[in-house]
Amino acid sequence: MLREFGSNEIWFLVMAARWTILLSLLAFVFGGLAGLVLAIARIAPWKPVRFVVSLWIQVIQATPMLMLLLLLYFGVNMLGVRIDAWTAAVLSFTIGTSAYLAEIWRGCIQAVPKGQWEAAKALALDFKRTLALIVIPQAVRMALPPTVGYMVQVVKGTSLAALIGFTELAKAGAQMNTVTFQPVAVFGTVSIIYFAICFPLSMLARHLEKKLQVGTLRVQAL
Repeated sequence: MLREFGSNEIWFLVMAARWTILLSLLAFVFGGLAGLVLAIARIAPWKPVRFVVSLWIQVIQATPMLMLLLLLYFGVNMLGVRIDAWTAAVLSFTIGTSAYLAEIWRGCIQAVPKGQWEAAKALALDFKRTLALIVIPQAVRMALPPTVGYMVQVVKGTSLAALIGFTELAKAGAQMNTVTFQPVAVFGTVSIIYFAICFPLSMLARHLEKKLQVGTLRVQAL
């Protein structure tokens, strides 16, 4: 039986957005931690480590997020390891996010003038101390705008999790449409909610882009 699209249905979509936000946050936190490790490994003085990490990042970036979701959900279950849609979604977005953030942060770290590295070497600082005390504090300023900008892509990308049965905003919209058959109202509301989540992040990225500069290098948001 069809029903009208009203305030209760809108609230249902708003509540479903909680899972979109939570999935985005978990992907960003865990992916950020892994991405930082990968970024540092990409510039490490050990060539084999750089090669392996670079290959891993290229493979992940070349693999569509949908394929990661399907492999981790259906593929792992076919191997006899039970994994639910929530866990598969978090793992997939964490892996994908880590690869992209690693490259963003690696670029920002390498954008720090070589003179900073040379000065640290003259002070007898090792690789770890140079990163922690000199390079990363400068790279953070450059990394903030593109990092915030990439968060917008993560939020929008979470809609793919609906394809493995994870009920987030896009999936809730599809479910609501089946009982109201008012696609314009339903998906229009879904679009507005996505906009309400993403627009502040986009504005923050633009604000940081204008405010943060290192030397003559202008930081660009995604």
